[in-house]
Order: sequence, then structure tokens, then C-alpha cells
Amino acid sequence: MVLSTGTNKIKTAVFISGTGSNLKSLIKFSKLKKSPISINLIFTNNKLAKGLKYGEIFKIKKKIINYQNKEIAEKKILNELEKNKIELVCLAGFMKILSKKFIKNFKGKILNIHPSLLPKYKGLNTHERAIENKDIYSGCTVHFVNSKLDSGKIILQKKVNILKKDTPNTLGKRILVQEHKLYPKAILKIFSL
Repeated sequence: MVLSTGTNKIKTAVFISGTGSNLKSLIKFSKLKKSPISINLIFTNNKLAKGLKYGEIFKIKKKIINYQNKEIAEKKILNELEKNKIELVCLAGFMKILSKKFIKNFKGKILNIHPSLLPKYKGLNTHERAIENKDIYSGCTVHFVNSKLDSGKIILQKKVNILKKDTPNTLGKRILVQEHKLYPKAILKIFSL
């Protein structure tokens, strides 16, 4: 089986901080013929991020960035993005907020996936907040990143019903399944516009 080398695909970097399940689904998606992207770089701020193993499995260059000094960290990331001709950044559970300066200096597109139906529940603990407020559904959102937290233009959303017996954990797991489907769909939507 010959995998497409993705020579004419959009060079993409994925930023993670944890398990990398969205990274894994994006890598699988990038291998499909219909996919407009190739994943060329993985960044993390967490050297223990479980998602780094996908870099090894799929032979993708990975970079661990020390975030003690945000300005230095972001300069390093921007240099790598430029060096590798990255045109798209996908944030996938990246637990650092990119500065306005970074967003302005990166000349491509930056996307994020968020586990709520934005504009509801920006930031953290989205599932707890949805359950506490007795919402009947929650979901996930893929959006463009701008300088305000979780406020960029929405690309796609997917609703997930909240069950009476749901805990933040069970709800989170069901939403994650949808995230894995939504992110590739959102990328297809942007690049078919």
C-alpha cells in the first residue's frame, strides 16, 4: 500500500497537551485521498503528553516546547512553522492560549475544537457547567482562532443530548466521539469553500 506523500496537500501542524485522540483522528483523516491536509508537525507543551506516541507511530516530526517563557516559546513555534512551510494549525486539546501577537504573526489559518456549543461555555469545565445548568444538550464546535478565547468564527457544530444519568465524564466521552468526526468535516468545509 502506497500512502500519499501529501506533496500538494496543505501542510498542517497539530498542537496537543494530552492524549491526542483528536490528533489521531486528524492523522487518519489526512491519509485519505479526499483529505486536503497532510500533518507535518506535532507540537506540545507537555513532554508527558500521551499523544506524542502518534508522532512515532506515523513518523511525524514532533516538538516539545517549554512554556516557562511564553514569548520565547511562541517565537520558537513560529520559526518551526515557517521553516516547515505550515499553512494550517489545528489546536487539539492544547492547554495554552496563543497570544494576539502569535495569531497575527502566523500567516495561515488556526482552528480549534472546543467541547461545547459555543458561544456557550467558553474555557474549561464545559461538561460540568452544561450538566449543572440542566441543559438538554451540549456538543462540540470547530472554530477559527482569534485573539479572544473561544470566540472566533464558528465553522461547524454538533449537538449531543445530555442524558439524565450523565456525569461530566460520560458526557465528555460521547462528545469526544463526535469531535473526532467534526474536525475532519470542518477542514473539508473550509477548503472546499
